[in-house]
Amino acid sequence: MSQRNPAHRFFVILQDRSSAVKKVAFYTLGCKLNFSETSTLARLMEQHGYERVEFNQQPDIFIINTCSVTDNADKKCRKIVREAQKINPDGYVAILGCYAQLKPKEISEIPGVDAVLGASEKFRLHELMPTFVKVPNGEPAQVFNSPIEEAIEYHASYSLNDRTRTFLKVQDGCDYPCAYCTIPLARGKSRSDTVANVVKAAQEIAERGVKEIVLTGVNIGDFGLINGQRQETFFDLVRALDDVEGIERFRISSIEPNLLTDEIIQFVAQSKRFVPHFHIPLQSGSNRVLGLMRRRYKRELYSDRVQKIKELMPHACIGVDVIVGHPGETDAEFKETYLFLNELPISYLHVFTYSERPNTTALGIKPIVPGHVRAERSKMLHILSDKKRRAFYDEQIGETATVLFEEDVQEGLMQGFTENYVRVVAKYDPLLINETLSVRLIGVNAEGLMEVEEPEAILEKH
Repeated sequence: MSQRNPAHRFFVILQDRSSAVKKVAFYTLGCKLNFSETSTLARLMEQHGYERVEFNQQPDIFIINTCSVTDNADKKCRKIVREAQKINPDGYVAILGCYAQLKPKEISEIPGVDAVLGASEKFRLHELMPTFVKVPNGEPAQVFNSPIEEAIEYHASYSLNDRTRTFLKVQDGCDYPCAYCTIPLARGKSRSDTVANVVKAAQEIAERGVKEIVLTGVNIGDFGLINGQRQETFFDLVRALDDVEGIERFRISSIEPNLLTDEIIQFVAQSKRFVPHFHIPLQSGSNRVLGLMRRRYKRELYSDRVQKIKELMPHACIGVDVIVGHPGETDAEFKETYLFLNELPISYLHVFTYSERPNTTALGIKPIVPGHVRAERSKMLHILSDKKRRAFYDEQIGETATVLFEEDVQEGLMQGFTENYVRVVAKYDPLLINETLSVRLIGVNAEGLMEVEEPEAILEKH
């Protein structure tokens, strides 16, 4: 008998160990974009003969899709690897995603990791699987990682069966070199699908009974770059998707303020399907700090975008990303950010504490903000966010809104979101799950969730 190479030997072991069908589990860290890609990779694996199972169901193979926006995301990855080893010490562990592209050598030395796949390799997971080798303890994992400059292909993705809503990827990569950010290093240049392909994907999703699609990407406002050339625009995409039958709601996940044009805002205001919910990164309310961050706008433009939205859609929900403790941010500039946000008619904040990331220009900016100061600033903005969210919810009491009730039911209660992103809670009724229904908002409970009419009253109206 001829001798097989180690990769083939491991593949045979996988096939022989219990049955022909191997069980694979996925764990996703990070953003909506990662969830869309994980779901697509899982479907590819199923198409190639693998059975997808939950993480705790003794899978043969663990796939961990990582984020690396902050140092905390890296720590989470290590923790998930340890949990995988507890569940199945003989299980095969592969790491992919942003962290895997940025730090392949570091990950390859994590005990329990067997393979690391970079940005160009992750969508070849099913092809590479037969070459994977279970590494002995103490030895580094196999690394499949090309330079980020080679990540030029666009891979369409969308999530299914994970949530009531579907995350539909429309764009990848980023050409904005923000001082604090590693995403361009992890995902490469900005590139997009075509309008026609996205519309086709949305139609496929509609056929599966999904009612809401969230458009996602790294910088979706930059949609339209194909092979380095601008061929279409995000506005072209929005107009085309508004005509897709079967989808009741489209939600824009996040869009840069300098790419959120008047025509997009005006279109959403009269749209059949796009909901009045915008998530617009700010990062700082100080023009000097925005300059240090290499952002492409000033606070005046941001304020103008918010005012335009509220002028046309007074009930619109506006979420904001903010970074605290960026190098060079003084106490006075943080206060400027705080007051700016306090005065804006926004609905909630996503607060990020600055974290040093290798190979970013922010590392060269002085002075460095001490950790305890970053933590205090973060706490202040979290309190402000709670205040803003409660004020926004209070404004909705007594209004009639449409709610899409989700499948996640806990302790006899179901939850859902209104079109303007108010989270509601109601007594569970199976007839209401995955249905978009008109309800009256009656009050905010102790957990900060909006209460609505009883299910019987909702059904009576429909």
